[in-house]
Amino acid sequence: MADQTLHIAMNPWFALGHLTAFLHMANKLAKRGHKVSFFVPKNASLKLEHLNLHPHLISFIPINVPHVNGLPSGSETTHDVPFSLQFLLLKAMDLTEPFIEAALRDLKPQFVFFDFQHWMPQLARRLRTKAFHFCTISPASVGYLLSPERKVLEEHAATETDFMVPPPSFPPSAITVQLYAARMLAKVSVKEPGEDNGVSFIDRNVIAFTDCDAIVFKTCKEIEGPYIDYLERQFNKPIFLAGPVLHHPPPNSTLEERWVKWLGSFSPRSVIFCAFGSECILKKDQFQELLLGLELTGMPFLAALKPPMGTETIESALPEGFDERVKGRGIVYGGWIQQVLMLNHPSVGCFLSHCGSGSMTEALCSETQLVLLPNFGDQFINSKVIGEDLKVGVEVEREEEDGVFTRESVCKAVKVVMDGDGEIGQKIRGNHNKWRQLLLATGLEDAYLDEFVHKLRSLIY
Repeated sequence: MADQTLHIAMNPWFALGHLTAFLHMANKLAKRGHKVSFFVPKNASLKLEHLNLHPHLISFIPINVPHVNGLPSGSETTHDVPFSLQFLLLKAMDLTEPFIEAALRDLKPQFVFFDFQHWMPQLARRLRTKAFHFCTISPASVGYLLSPERKVLEEHAATETDFMVPPPSFPPSAITVQLYAARMLAKVSVKEPGEDNGVSFIDRNVIAFTDCDAIVFKTCKEIEGPYIDYLERQFNKPIFLAGPVLHHPPPNSTLEERWVKWLGSFSPRSVIFCAFGSECILKKDQFQELLLGLELTGMPFLAALKPPMGTETIESALPEGFDERVKGRGIVYGGWIQQVLMLNHPSVGCFLSHCGSGSMTEALCSETQLVLLPNFGDQFINSKVIGEDLKVGVEVEREEEDGVFTRESVCKAVKVVMDGDGEIGQKIRGNHNKWRQLLLATGLEDAYLDEFVHKLRSLIY
């Protein structure tokens, strides 16, 4: 209805995974005729333009990212800085608040979708608009890591022991984390270095969830119902579901010819595709163990990875003699690959992933078998949901104390999921097929999106 057109501003965290997740949501809304004003770091917008399917309704508003001492010159997104300096990018983002406020005064949107800007709800109230936390991670992850039951905003930060078990009234599940992962999670509950206001990464997330008008997840009740109900009780505020928000490549997009040609030389469902996203950087020894594990499988593979810590190039980090031994059946590539198109190529049969939320949804919608190797934060929880709750993947075994994995543990996990005659292989194939059919069912995504838009309209009109 033309007279009930919505205008939504979106202000994602400066990470490509967040920016693209918000833009996929913007495309779904624009397809229904709604207007989106999309805040994006100036140069990063160039990387996103091809994903804007409705430029007449989705307007990019460039942000000049302020300089902060210690932040490398020209840095705009997490892709530009090592993880150890991302707290400086958070500071830079916080410094954009006056610009965002001035822009919103002019734009007058009915809603602002945000994520890590803990100051956004208060700003939105001053402008008499509604601030919705559009969450790019799963309800299970938010419930496990950020539930008010954790009391992470109190004087004592959560400890590694706290994070090894779920909050007291968390829904029954197989989700727990190993010591090494709990230790990493506890570190982000400590305040950011140099922050006068003492806000930690977890603090800013808890404040954002607590102060916002509503929380939006891109998921389905059928998959994460108990966790959604739990969060609604814990945060005592509305939770809206937008459905899976599936990413469909732009019309006429095709996989690069070099990959089509290379994949075409292998039999159906025989190739391992390994990808860890745009920000995961492994230690050199683990990078090499991963590659040696892929080699050990004897299967063809394509690994899309960043150069490991302390190295400039992929080539300089490869194990000795590796290139020659895997010639013709193994490729390690440091550039960007069209992941959705790769996962849906008929030759690809296994996806070895870092368990980012977007990657997990894309994998569930494909016919590839999942091997799980989480690296940080919510990825640990995603791995448990996929491997233990939904039972559609196998996690690589690691040492409890330090999280180290071996080439043998990588090879073992791959062979288990690729063995279609084995008990585990058969079970995960059956479960995967069930969830894929659910996510791709005709009308499911549209029903969620239409109901979501209906709820937004009901708050305004």
